[in-house]
Amino acid sequence: MTHRMKPLYAFVLSAFAATAALAGDAFVPVPAAQVVISELMFVKRPVVIFADTPNDPNFTRQMELIARDPKSLADRGVVVITDTDPAAKTELRQKLRPRGFSLVLMDKDWQPEIRKPLPWDVREISHAIDKFPLRRQEVNERPAAGG
Repeated sequence: MTHRMKPLYAFVLSAFAATAALAGDAFVPVPAAQVVISELMFVKRPVVIFADTPNDPNFTRQMELIARDPKSLADRGVVVITDTDPAAKTELRQKLRPRGFSLVLMDKDWQPEIRKPLPWDVREISHAIDKFPLRRQEVNERPAAGG
């Protein structure tokens, strides 16, 4: 069964990358095993997607939803991180302790803000991020348009 998981995961990631490329964005999810938290803290806002297998229908659905509007997430400084291998015991999996599928939205301080047991579309994710304290501070400190 393991040999069947990798092709599906590769297919989902390639579809995601192709959609992002068509949208003009180089927005590709990062496997949790490749993440160095210290390099991204206060730089990127993580959206972490956990599943026990890349074949989890909720994981597949979440990746499809994110692929529809990667620009909204990129505009908010989001890095999408995936973790579909509980046996790997990544740093994020140990810190966040997901059970099955889990969507975790974190602010740039890498503290979990919202956990969801089901997929969310980008509009819902963006709306939630816009309420985060650091995001509000970013928006308030941005120079006024035309000024």
